[in-house]
Amino acid sequence: MLWEALGSVLLGLALAWAAAHTMPARLPSGRVVFTTGPIGTLFGALITHSALGPGHALATLLGAVVVGAVTLSLLLRGPRSLGRLPSDSRSSVSPAG
Repeated sequence: MLWEALGSVLLGLALAWAAAHTMPARLPSGRVVFTTGPIGTLFGALITHSALGPGHALATLLGAVVVGAVTLSLLLRGPRSLGRLPSDSRSSVSPAG
């Protein structure tokens, strides 16, 4: 379990590095990204190891990467070029009644 945890943290750091370098404008600060990646993969390793049991190291690491990627995807923001809706467009809708 120790090697699975260490491997999942290293994979989380690699996943965070890849996300931070491919989509820097759509992610928050690097500190948040590089913290969320390893924590997400460590949590994924815990869940996968609990579900599969010992002896499935490769599957545990694969599950860790999947959960880590999903966790990092929750940090993504929309593209900034689209902008936001004007505030008056939300208030112009009248309630049905």
